[in-house]
Amino acid sequence: MTLTFYSYPKCGTCRKAKAWLENQGKDFNEVHIVDNPPSKEELKSLYEKSGLPLKKFFNTSGKKYRELGLKDKVNSASDEELLEILSSDGMLIKRPVTTDGTHVTVGFKEEHFEETWNK
Repeated sequence: MTLTFYSYPKCGTCRKAKAWLENQGKDFNEVHIVDNPPSKEELKSLYEKSGLPLKKFFNTSGKKYRELGLKDKVNSASDEELLEILSSDGMLIKRPVTTDGTHVTVGFKEEHFEETWNK
């Protein structure tokens, strides 16, 4: 099974996750999350499959997140509004986002990758 791996090449966390996938011999298609961000519909699907709160999809340490003052907004906005915001700029999305079409991981924690992608 081929994974879809949304990443940003300059991101250290993405590089670690990519190295993990390669070391495990996983097949994946890498998608540049800034040049080709997931659409609002794709994000909604990823969110629903992930089982995570939508605010976990935000790159809270990013410059754009702070510039747009999203800290308060993520707690009060509707899912529709949040999906609209996320789909507007790939830099707002926490990365990497990895999916096989059924499971989704956001960010990279080795134990979580081990648990999800080495079943």
